[in-house]
Amino acid sequence: MLKITDLKVNYGGIEAVKGISFEVPENTIVTLIGANGAGKSTTLRSISGLVKPGKGKIEYLGEDITGKNPEVIVKRGITLVPEGRKIFPDLTVLENLRIGAYLRNDSLDDDLRWVYDLFPRLKERSWQLGGTLSGGEQQMLAVGRALMSRPKLMMMDEPSLGLAPIVVRGIFDIIREIHKQGLTILLIEQNANMALQIADIGYVMETGRITLSGPGKELLSNDAVKAAYLGA
Repeated sequence: MLKITDLKVNYGGIEAVKGISFEVPENTIVTLIGANGAGKSTTLRSISGLVKPGKGKIEYLGEDITGKNPEVIVKRGITLVPEGRKIFPDLTVLENLRIGAYLRNDSLDDDLRWVYDLFPRLKERSWQLGGTLSGGEQQMLAVGRALMSRPKLMMMDEPSLGLAPIVVRGIFDIIREIHKQGLTILLIEQNANMALQIADIGYVMETGRITLSGPGKELLSNDAVKAAYLGA
């Protein structure tokens, strides 16, 4: 579904991503793990059109989308749940969800029902301002907002960041459920243990390069990964 070839991204004079290549097959969960500053978020921002690559190629369903604008990327079926959630705090839950569908001009009723079925708490709080929600509820809202664009590929940047462990488990249950319903997922997550448990394929990024890859369960048992990311 998604193919990245020799991707390089510069921030000023700093090369944040140094020629990485990887693939995201359709109907899989793929995770990128690594320390802060490894280039994971920059990679997602490049795919979503928020950052222009210096070199390399991004292909989605066989089409070259390298450097295209974010609205084009969303129309093609790729959406990003950003790090830090980035909801609109002064808008209601329902208004935030409707903004996720800003490129659509059809009825949103079925999609709203779907999101509310996934996140009953959002339905209960549909008229509540986003900024008054808990951290976990805001993450649900960020995911729900992304789903409103009807994506085929959902990219998620640190969905568990700053959340209590019990809330994190709920977020990962939702990721599994969304995947079961047909979405392909590219996940960045510092909780490497949980990410690799649900991932079909994992990639380890270090200082802008991919240093390891393989099935998620296989990387879980890799001694280097255990030492660096799993506290073993």
